[in-house]
This record gives sequence, structure tokens and C-alpha cells, in this order.
Amino acid sequence: MHLINYGHTHYGENKVQEAVEKWEKVKKENNNIKLHLIGKLQTNKVKFAVKIFDFIHSLDSEKLANKIASYQNQKIKLFIQVNIGNEEQKSGISVNKLDDFYNFCKDLKLNVVGLMCIPPIDDNSVKYFKKMLDLKQKHNFNELSMGMSSDYLDALQHGSTFLRIGSDIFGKRN
Repeated sequence: MHLINYGHTHYGENKVQEAVEKWEKVKKENNNIKLHLIGKLQTNKVKFAVKIFDFIHSLDSEKLANKIASYQNQKIKLFIQVNIGNEEQKSGISVNKLDDFYNFCKDLKLNVVGLMCIPPIDDNSVKYFKKMLDLKQKHNFNELSMGMSSDYLDALQHGSTFLRIGSDIFGKRN
């Protein structure tokens, strides 16, 4: 929390319950703090997430979109998670279904501001970042959430507006 004293305002959290415990009081005392959910969001945690997060970077299904829409919180800024590498073990919308999913979200009046991806770990992330930049431009999004501690410089060069570099700043999670 010491970064708050230096004017840092955007923070990411992987887990809803941890965020509620760590940030509820801090956000009440610092209304300029913006909290980002960068981990997977389960539908049973949406009611807590919409109260504390300003951004959700992991919108990855129609079921989740419907649940978020049911709370009618238009202030939350959402990123559609794109499964850019078509990896079976990862969540996200496949590139070939992105148009339909985005239109579905617009019909629900969700505030989708951009796209998010986590490229395959065993491949060169630059080609995926290029693909994401193309998708961002195609859909006229302002935001692109991609890049972590190992590849954030490449992500920046390809239009990323939000980076996830917590482990380089705070260290690895226990």
C-alpha cells in the first residue's frame, strides 16, 4: 500500500476475495484508486466483483456477460479475454467468435473498453501481440491489456495500454 503515498492509482488483483479483504477500506479512503481484476472471474463471485473492481480484464463467456449485466453496473470497464493462441487449457473467446461475442456484449449494454490476452508461454509473444493490435483496431477499442513481466516491452511496442507486471514489482506470489 506504500505506492499509494507516491501517487500510484491503478492496482491489479487475481482473486476477488483477496481484493475485498485488502482494498475495501483503502478504496473508501482513496476514491482515486482504480482496481483491476486480472484473474479469472467465476459467476458466483460477480456480486462481490462489481462492488469493488473498476476494471475486469477477464470477460470470457456469455454466461459471465449475462451475470455481470444482471447487476446493471455500467461503470465497470470490461476487457474481453481473447484466447489468442487457441489453447484448450486457457479461457477466452476464440478469435473467430470475437465479433459475435462483442455484439452480444453490446446488446447487453456492457461497457467493453478493450481486449486482453495471455499468449502461449512457449511461443514468441510478438506475433500474438500483433494479432491483438489488429483486433483492437478492427473493433475500434481504446484499450489493450497484454504483457507481463517477461514480455511487457514487446507488448508496449504493440499498443498495450495495460500491463500485468506485478511479480517484477512485488515479487512472486507465495
